[in-house]
Amino acid sequence: MTNLLLLQALNGLQFGILLFLVAAGLTLVFGIMDFINLAHGVLYMVGAYLLATFVGVTGSFWLGLVIALPVALAFGLVLEFLIFRRLYDRSHLDQVLATFGLIMIVNEGVKIIWGAAPLSVPMPELLSGSVPLVGPLQYPVYRIAIIAAGLLTALGLYLMIGHTRIGMLLRAGASNGAMVSALGVNIRRLFMIVFGFGAMLAGFAGAMVAPILSVDPGMGESVLILTFVVIVIGGIGSIRGAFIAAILVGLVDTLGRTFGPILLRMVLEPSAASQTGRTLAPMLIYILMAAILFFRPAGLFGRKS
Repeated sequence: MTNLLLLQALNGLQFGILLFLVAAGLTLVFGIMDFINLAHGVLYMVGAYLLATFVGVTGSFWLGLVIALPVALAFGLVLEFLIFRRLYDRSHLDQVLATFGLIMIVNEGVKIIWGAAPLSVPMPELLSGSVPLVGPLQYPVYRIAIIAAGLLTALGLYLMIGHTRIGMLLRAGASNGAMVSALGVNIRRLFMIVFGFGAMLAGFAGAMVAPILSVDPGMGESVLILTFVVIVIGGIGSIRGAFIAAILVGLVDTLGRTFGPILLRMVLEPSAASQTGRTLAPMLIYILMAAILFFRPAGLFGRKS
């Protein structure tokens, strides 16, 4: 049982790190620009498809990743220039409708370009295999690499936002965008940088998950829902909140799906416990969100209005 707990805790941590990579960009866009982007999940999907394409062309995972990230950044900037900047001053309803339509357009475009069949990305040889943890327990090297990459990204974001000039502008823009613009800062350029950076982070998350999950159209929708849960729990606009909330959501979801049926067997028949556990497990993160919002309506690190 201890080995199973440790294994699932690591899986939950890895899942939380992936959620953070997607949520970090979205919480910046939402918190600083007050822009609701339902299409953020398609950037995650496009990142996975770009890696699959460039790995197939180059034959190298690392070279494919190096090419995929700037292309994901460029894709996000093109969307910002052609579509999103026309929605910044519109109502949230207009933003929701437009970005929801963009989801369908990009999903269909992916099917036209890559087809509807799932794609697979080979595991990089350097990160294949497993490492021993405790006793006979082993854990995949690639999943450890995802955790390490996410932690390094979180550290980089912390240093950038808390200790650089652009981070100062981002914090000021989140507090009072009109004042920052009045002081001579090109707020549109700032928005473009934020959006492009968020797109690259989402694409990076999709690229990192590609070797362990199938790459298929619509893969961004499920992660988008969880990403919004992360942002609400952590507090809109807070990178620290997004990180802690993503880890919480990852652990609660993973451990709940594994240990929920086991714990229910203490009070229910095995078949009933399994069925009830499978039904209740997906609800746990929403129960967690409701509980946190009951005590802290602005989220864990959100600004009180």
